Amino acid sequence: MYGLLAIGLSTVVFGQEAGQTLNPKDQFDTIATGALTPAPPMPLFDPSQTHVIVIDPGHGGIDPGAVSHDGTKEKDVVLAYAKALKQFLEGSGRYEVLLTRGNDKFIKLDDRVKYARDHKAELFIAVHADMLDNHTVRGTTVYTVSDQASDFEADALAKKENGADQIAGLNLSKQKQDVANALMTLAQREAKSEALLFAQKTVHEISPLTELSGNPLRSAAFVVLKAPDVPSVLVELGYLSNIDDEGRLNSAKWRKDMAEAMGKAVDSYFATASANAEK
Repeated sequence: MYGLLAIGLSTVVFGQEAGQTLNPKDQFDTIATGALTPAPPMPLFDPSQTHVIVIDPGHGGIDPGAVSHDGTKEKDVVLAYAKALKQFLEGSGRYEVLLTRGNDKFIKLDDRVKYARDHKAELFIAVHADMLDNHTVRGTTVYTVSDQASDFEADALAKKENGADQIAGLNLSKQKQDVANALMTLAQREAKSEALLFAQKTVHEISPLTELSGNPLRSAAFVVLKAPDVPSVLVELGYLSNIDDEGRLNSAKWRKDMAEAMGKAVDSYFATASANAEK
């Protein structure tokens, strides 16, 4: 996207064993004698094209995510918001919007990433809602990926979200992280920059509509944000442990207003990306 190197992930990143043969139609690059071969650069942004956006409602199925004391489930409120955002974005006619899940089903974290890459997404938005012991903490936070967490709270959240697959008996922590991290370092540099740009625009647009957390722009090593060639953010809409946030998350009007504000951030992001590509 916008001059990003379309560098394919090794089979290690998506859980395949080293030495397996990839289907040629699925193969971007291979690791040969320890070196990475970049794929041809992707075309520059064309403002006349329809842009593909993947929205990822967190959790689902056997994994409810956070659950409030009143029984509100994270998996339900984030799906409702994802559908509202999809509806608003598609209404402009400028975007093709896909959901990683459109109903209550469980999806592995790496399958969410793979879905975005398979559909050549130009932007990936994961949607969540957290739960804390401190009921006074509230507000929306936008996260980008980073190997080094911006703070303790961001690191703790990433570890909790990254453990979601263990509910279904899966464990991504045993992947060959040295190889995976090398690929991420090479391929994510520009995607991280684009993701930060979108995160900043999102915070700017939503600030009149919602309480923001003390530090609304944070980063941590979220597995679901590690697509190397797709700018990706994770939006924590609020805290189900806070009665005011829970009320907003259950409000159809609030979801609609937030979707419109984030839609403006999407428009601004692509406009800026287009201008940068033309320089």
